[in-house]
Amino acid sequence: MEQVFAPWRIEWIRREKKNPDVDSCVFCEFPDREDDRENRLVARSEHAFVLLNNYPYNPGHVMVIPYAHTGEYGDLSDEQLLDHARLKQRTFDALETGLGPDGFNAGLNLGDGAGGSIDDHLHTHVVPRWEGDTNFMPVIGDTSVIVEALEDTYDHLHEAFADQEGASVPDEGGAVVFE
Repeated sequence: MEQVFAPWRIEWIRREKKNPDVDSCVFCEFPDREDDRENRLVARSEHAFVLLNNYPYNPGHVMVIPYAHTGEYGDLSDEQLLDHARLKQRTFDALETGLGPDGFNAGLNLGDGAGGSIDDHLHTHVVPRWEGDTNFMPVIGDTSVIVEALEDTYDHLHEAFADQEGASVPDEGGAVVFE
């Protein structure tokens, strides 16, 4: 196996304030903000919401996030776990309909050493994948190539979520809601 040395990454790892533009937990703040579209919050259920990742690995990279503020998966109640899982299922369906990927990567970063930038509020990453979407740019060039604007991705996913059974869009600019 070849190694790529990236000593500049240590600055990111050791930084004191992980989200300097947010007073408390960013995942607790987003659902209460006024404009879902501006904040890229695309869907909501009773116990969780779907948020586009601001720094996506691929177009459609979202996070399914429980409202409950915890970094411990075992802290979620059965009701919260089931709702989170159902919203992930709806997310896969919306991504399939809206973007048509060939597959997905999905997972949680749990604990300080897991590599996530927010470790005190658990969230599941869902990353659409297309055959041949990996190239040398992120590995060697430390550069991600995103082929679609976040606003366009938001529109595709919002429409795909809105077309699902049980979905409603209570206000213009608002996230799709599942009761």
